[in-house]
Amino acid sequence: MVPIDPAFNDKHKKRGIVYTCPASVSAQENMIGRGGFADVYKGSLQDGQLIAVKRLNKGTPENRTSSFLSELGILAHVDHPNTAKLIGCGVEGGMHLVFELSPLGNLGSLLHGPNKNKLDWSKRHKIIMGIADGLLYLHEICQRRIIHRDIKGENILLTENFEPQICDFGLAKWLPELCTHRNVSKFEGTMGYLAPEYFMHGIVSEKTDIYSFGVLLLEIITGRHALDHLKQSIVLWAKPLFEANNIKDLVDPSLGDDYDREQMDRVVLTASLCVEQYPILRPSMSQVAILLRGDDFVLEHRSH
Repeated sequence: MVPIDPAFNDKHKKRGIVYTCPASVSAQENMIGRGGFADVYKGSLQDGQLIAVKRLNKGTPENRTSSFLSELGILAHVDHPNTAKLIGCGVEGGMHLVFELSPLGNLGSLLHGPNKNKLDWSKRHKIIMGIADGLLYLHEICQRRIIHRDIKGENILLTENFEPQICDFGLAKWLPELCTHRNVSKFEGTMGYLAPEYFMHGIVSEKTDIYSFGVLLLEIITGRHALDHLKQSIVLWAKPLFEANNIKDLVDPSLGDDYDREQMDRVVLTASLCVEQYPILRPSMSQVAILLRGDDFVLEHRSH
């Protein structure tokens, strides 16, 4: 792990700062994530603050510039405890976005890695609630509707207190107020999390995010990957268990019986609705909040 230039450290709390990223930060051993347009590396500031440096290094220069400005524009409108904290950006030596990072890293690496035992049910439930809060904000509370388009475990950073933060807005799209959906011609996203209508017709809406959220719920409940080693979808594996109301065989064996049954029932029901084939049958995020927490939660949120 390589420290960032002290000059950046002196000003790192100012959003939008331009800095030069040392080449050593991009060393292969520091890579913690890889996407369609960028790689993500771990680094640290001089005061010890861990950071994630997203380096846009794929596609044409025009594509990189467009993606960089688009993500920066979206991040400028986003301010919620459950979205990642941008602390800087850089254009010298390549285009970079810099975010706060905790030692826990991202949900995907923790859930499917050697430290999985840290994720007991209470922590998993806290993470689920936080992701739901973040998506509700993006879809219905943020000043402009935002469709993330790449909700998955690797794009959920975890703070030291297991508070989730949605990150990587590289594929995100604005959705104008009067539009129900957008059509995109370029196929982007992560296999296993793609809603059928997007996969088949390029249709993007809040409901495509909600499908991905449902897949992620299944991962958190079961401990399985979105696609197994045979490339079978977790959704196809889980549907017969939903229909039989077989909670026991859905739950991650590492949890045993050590979970709150009412919470689990709510999360399983929510997941089953979120991964419905037809978008009209999926709940909105405000309906997800009711399913997970009850009516009072949504009323309280809207009053703020």
